Amino acid sequence: MAEKNDLLERELHILRKEYEKHRMTDFQVRQLQEKIREAKEMDQNNKNHTGKIRIAVAAAAVAAGLFVILPNTSGTIAHAMEQIPIIGQLVRVVTFRDYAYESDRNMADIEVPEIKPEEQLEDSTLQENIDRTTAEINAEIQSITDDLIAEFEKNLDEEMGYQDVVVKSEVLTTTPDYFTLKLICYQGAGSGYQWNYYYTIDLNTGERLQLKDIFKEGADYITPISEDIKRQMQERMDADENVHYWLNDEIEEWNFKAITDETSFYLNERGNVVIGFNEGDVAPMYMGTVEFEIPAEVLDGIRK
Repeated sequence: MAEKNDLLERELHILRKEYEKHRMTDFQVRQLQEKIREAKEMDQNNKNHTGKIRIAVAAAAVAAGLFVILPNTSGTIAHAMEQIPIIGQLVRVVTFRDYAYESDRNMADIEVPEIKPEEQLEDSTLQENIDRTTAEINAEIQSITDDLIAEFEKNLDEEMGYQDVVVKSEVLTTTPDYFTLKLICYQGAGSGYQWNYYYTIDLNTGERLQLKDIFKEGADYITPISEDIKRQMQERMDADENVHYWLNDEIEEWNFKAITDETSFYLNERGNVVIGFNEGDVAPMYMGTVEFEIPAEVLDGIRK
């Protein structure tokens, strides 16, 4: 019972953090409310267990109450994007497709975004690059979401049990130089798993940005980024006992050692590199997806 209580507290902690970042989806709201219900039932059935779980329930309940009043930015972002026609002056995002299903055992809430180039540019090469890049990204997003919908419907036909599928999107960066769209995917069947895709376009070239493109040719950017992530991991663990990363664990192969060129990233509004990891990549699943912003001074001298 104590282990289950601890796990529930961690789940509530993660969900509250998502709320505080104003990134909660409609599904996450329902998930938090369900966790509150579970916590209350557990507390009722275990009168001798006082303190932490009740504090977690109370704090989470206050946050849940605010959901009724405050806007759920992540849950409405895809539709809101349609009201903002210009992103970085060159591209815009619209909702390409909505797919929704809900029953006692199954729930799907999938919003498929599409990046659209703005009106024709005088620079024909830039226009061609943006047209090609956005078409490639849109095709990838549609393939991902088509596969999720197909799997969901297959499980419906085969009556595989309980399942939840959620896909949302969020524009992370809208500067004159860069545009980043984040695709957020969640699947749940008993336990849940969230993973993210980041699509960054260099608006000066119209090309999809890769991590190596940010740095001078031949520069070692893997090492300083990886070492700063380790530093941040340790600082976060020292500051909060509920935070854990695979950094100095006994199972050596689990420990985070270094990023690769394929590691997810984006550039934030300050132009800093932000590295993103999916659930289970560098920490236990209860930690959710995690990000690390790399301070500019860490990469000073090797950025283009």
